[in-house]
Formats: sequence, C-alpha cells, structure tokens
Amino acid sequence: MPSPLARPPVPSTDVKRAAMLFSGGPAPAANAVISTAADAFLRSGLDAIGIRHGYSELMKYDGSELKEGEAYLRFDVKELERTRTSGGITIGTARANPGKYVKSPEDLKDPEKTAPLKTVYDALRSLEVDALISIGGDDTLKTANKFALFQETLPEGSPKIKVVHVPKTIDNDYNGIDFTFGFFTAVEVLAQEVRNLLEDARAQRSYFLCECMGRSAGWLSYGTAISGGASLVISVEDIVGKYSQTETVDGKERRMMNVDAVVDRMVDTILTREKEDGRQYGIICVAEGLAELLPASALEGVSRDEHGHIAVADVQLGRLLAERVEKAYAEKTGGERKVKPLQLGYESRCARPTAFDVILGSQLGVGAYRALVEEQKTGVMVSVERQFDLHYVPFEDLVDPGNLVTKVRFIEPGSDFHTLARFLETHILADQSPEDPMTNR
Repeated sequence: MPSPLARPPVPSTDVKRAAMLFSGGPAPAANAVISTAADAFLRSGLDAIGIRHGYSELMKYDGSELKEGEAYLRFDVKELERTRTSGGITIGTARANPGKYVKSPEDLKDPEKTAPLKTVYDALRSLEVDALISIGGDDTLKTANKFALFQETLPEGSPKIKVVHVPKTIDNDYNGIDFTFGFFTAVEVLAQEVRNLLEDARAQRSYFLCECMGRSAGWLSYGTAISGGASLVISVEDIVGKYSQTETVDGKERRMMNVDAVVDRMVDTILTREKEDGRQYGIICVAEGLAELLPASALEGVSRDEHGHIAVADVQLGRLLAERVEKAYAEKTGGERKVKPLQLGYESRCARPTAFDVILGSQLGVGAYRALVEEQKTGVMVSVERQFDLHYVPFEDLVDPGNLVTKVRFIEPGSDFHTLARFLETHILADQSPEDPMTNR
C-alpha cells in the first residue's frame, strides 16, 4: 500500500509545460498564486515557467531564442516555499496589451490587428508552452479571451495553447468572484493610513481628502472608509440623481459629475461635525474613478494607457475637490477650514498579504492547475465560493461577445454594504431625500 505522503502519480494530461504571467497593476498575494500554481505543476512531474513582465517580452519576440532570466524564469521548489507569503511579484508585471487592436470578433480575422497576438503565440510555442495561466485584472481577462479566440483562427492542425485566467485587482470589481486576492490587504494598509491621518487632522483641526484607487467601482474607497473611520465616502456609484448631470461633447451626450453638488455634500459633512460634536477635523474618502466623470474640459491633454484608460493620477482629482471644498466652506461660514488632498493606493499594492489573501491566492493558484490538468479546461476563469470551493467561469459568461469588453461589478446602491458605509459616516443635518444615494438616515 503506498504511503499517504508519497508524491502523487503523474496525471494523464496533454499539458506538459505551463507558463504563467502577471499583467497590470500589482496586488498583494500575487506570489501566493504564482508559487502555489507552479508548485502544483512541479509536484506532479510537469513543468512550469514564469513569463517576466507581463506580455512585454513576448511581444518583442522576433524568432530568435528567448533568454532565460530575461524573458522567462524557471521555478525553484525551495524558492517557491519562501515566496508564497511575501509581498511583490516574483515574475514582475507590465501593462503591455497584445489585444489592443482587436475591438470586435471581426477584427480577429485581420492579420494586422492580430499580429501582436500571433507574436505572443509564436513566442510561447518557441518555449514549448501548451498552457497559459493569465493573472490580472479585467483588461487582462479581455486579453486572455482574445488570445483564446485568436487561436480558433489558426490553420487546421496548429497546436493550441490552453488558457486559464486568475482574477486580480485590489479594486475588487470583478464579476464571477465575490472577493479578489489582495483586496483585503490593500484595504487594511489604506485604512491604517486613514487612522493615522485622522490623528494628524485632529491635532491640526483640519481635513484630509483621500483619493483612493478604484478606477471603475468604489469597493476600495468604501472598504478604506469603513475600516479607517472616515467621515464620508463618495464613489462613482454615488453619482446619480442630483449628483449627476450631462454635457454634450462632439455631438454626443456624456454623463458627468455635478461637482457643485458633491462639494456641497462634503461641506455639509464638515459643518455637521462642527455643530453636532464640536469636531473640527476628519477624513473624506473619494474613489479615483470620479476623475473619469469630471467635465471633458478638465480631462483635455490627460494621457491614456495601453488599454485606453486615462491616467487618473495625473488629473489631481483630490486637489481639485479639496480646493473647491475650502472655497465653499469659506463662502458658507466666512471662516477657514484646511482640506489637504492625498492620493492613496500605490503603497498597498505590493504589501505583505494578510492571511485571508494568502489563503485565497493559494486556492486560486491550485485552481489554475486543477482547471488545466485535472479538469482539462480552457477559456475559463478560476473562482471560489462558500468555503473556498473552486469553480470555473467560462470567458463567454464574463465578456460581451459583441465588443469583447468585460462588465464591471459595482457596489449596488441600497445594498447592505452600501448602507453600512452610509450608516457609519457622519449624519448630516441637511434634509435628504430618500432617493439621495448618499442619505445616511
């Protein structure tokens, strides 16, 4: 009878070598995913390599040999044990996007638009890779889906590289999974900063306006505000009703933020804290994604990344709002209240992960192996539910088949989580309509 501790038998699989890459912004527990997935392959007698710096090195492939240590690395079992709970990303990351020119299924038939995807395919095949584990955010999921679809256009008989995706974002705005790895670590890091800033604000009788990461949804800003004890949190989900308006740009109507109404809401919070409790200090958290809802005139000349997103950090949303709040406060009271803008987020992305994120990341890493080898799947995203039970979500359930774009998971207005934030923040004195998304009655 074999020992229960004996190495498991080599599975029956057509996957002999898997490559994994990390793309987009960093997230805590990245190494839990990477090291656990690699370890699962190596323990089973299969091979696993790490592609360095996202797709960037693969996209440079010109037919010559890719250099080990520069374009990819081989995993060491002993090193994997030491890195699983560490911060950072052992294989690095980048925002290179080989699917940049593919905007619709029709584009997959265009050799020029798919040329970067073909280069990536050729580069991976030159390394004898037959499975790819893609780790990244919604943009990386879009790329993984495009890469899988592109392979369907290859000549008959061409070897296919299986593709499995692991969802990553500290923004936690992913469909198909309740919480993404790194989210709770990022929240804890930023919440501790807010708690520290709160004491600074108390000492100086001032406010900090903290602009938290979160391009599309408010999970990170809400989590930070709740955990850190902020007086008010505002995200893109809150820009409805009186906080929303429209403008016409190039003949098209565009939704935008009613900056005056948002500023008034902030000032009302400050005044309430002064009148009700005599507190002349506090923290206001806003999601950086509000920058996308500024008037078009405020976004002129702002650069965009490989995926078409504006560089929100360059907009200086926090500074713009802080200056407006100081001015509105002075107009209402005749007094002065200092409001200091501060951008939060980068410091949280490579932090040493919390236990929860290590567990979640490790299970997702094992899940990537199990999807490819045990379940023999391709074109799926690894997810968990209940007691970290693994399940696999097909790409077609997550990506719009018409425009190949993923769908963002927003905080649902009126949900228990949304209501919790409203309940915990400062109750303002001004009358609020039940339809007001920022009511805290």
